[in-house]
Amino acid sequence: MLRTKPPFRADHAGSLLRPEKISEARAKFARQQISADELRRIEDMEIEKLVHKQSAIGLQLATDGELRRGSWHLDFFAGLKGCELYHTASRPSDERPDAVRVVGTVDFPDDHPVLEEFRVLQRHAGIAHVTPKLTIPSPVMLHFYVGRAGTSPQAYPQLDGLLHDLAKAYRKAVRALYDAGCRYLQFDDTVWADLCSPDVVQQMRERGDNPDQLPQLYSRIINYAIAERPADMVITTHVCRSNGDSSSWLAAGGYEPIAETLFARTNYDGYLLEYAEGAGGFAPLRFLPRGPKVAMIGAIAAQDGELESKDDLKRKLQEAAQFVPLEQLALAPQSGFAFGEQSTPLSEQAQWDKLRLAVEVAQEVWGR
Repeated sequence: MLRTKPPFRADHAGSLLRPEKISEARAKFARQQISADELRRIEDMEIEKLVHKQSAIGLQLATDGELRRGSWHLDFFAGLKGCELYHTASRPSDERPDAVRVVGTVDFPDDHPVLEEFRVLQRHAGIAHVTPKLTIPSPVMLHFYVGRAGTSPQAYPQLDGLLHDLAKAYRKAVRALYDAGCRYLQFDDTVWADLCSPDVVQQMRERGDNPDQLPQLYSRIINYAIAERPADMVITTHVCRSNGDSSSWLAAGGYEPIAETLFARTNYDGYLLEYAEGAGGFAPLRFLPRGPKVAMIGAIAAQDGELESKDDLKRKLQEAAQFVPLEQLALAPQSGFAFGEQSTPLSEQAQWDKLRLAVEVAQEVWGR
């Protein structure tokens, strides 16, 4: 049967292609031809359309497509106390900053922009009779990618202190979002995919890191961050591999190296797993505990316009069901359809066709 609570049988990672009006408005805002208020008005209108479109094709959830974000992760980190964005050497100074660093004590502020983002989404989702789903980057991503080089030694002489404050900041974020009405929250995370990649792991060893300790360490940080969520709040993760280029991936390698820690010891309610080329088979799903946890099989390509075969998708679900009960599975695209302001090569029609396909296959496999 279909699920009445998230994660749903047909789900998706969150980001959607930028409508033309959004791209035009951002370009005008960059040229100072429209105000911030006018940009926000246009964003609000386009988000409303996206929410109702998701409802119309049969999804039980809706996101805001991350339309307000220039980056799927940097915008959130920029809103934390103690973090700032900056330009790396490869990015012209007149373009958006492309990296984050820690310059002070990290904390989640009461006025973080993500709270208002959610409130707008919730208002539209209520009218469309769908569950609003919010996506934010995982806390361990900041620690993993800024490292010692990107963290102020005055603020954090030891990186353990940064991890401690990140965990506390995210616990505050979870509570603040719950109080705002959020009941379906997703942590987007590329770190776990990196830890599946032999090449990335070797690079980490060469720079002096110990990747063998990170899965257990990061699991504890995530568990602390989400430990006080109320019983009616669902928190999932998207294990993201794609780098926004349809020809390449951030990390290749099956889930086996991290499966037991991520599935059995990390207290998420669900996992959206990319099953693209290089992601291996479904055997690691054997570590998913029997019970309420759900594995969303990301088997629909978000970067390829060709529509998948229903029979092929059903076959993949049956293959996964050899390792975990079918009742603990769901179907989704592999990743989001956009990476901040950068969209995949798909047309908007192809995007909606793929999301509708997920709905139809879910209804045929699990019933209406």
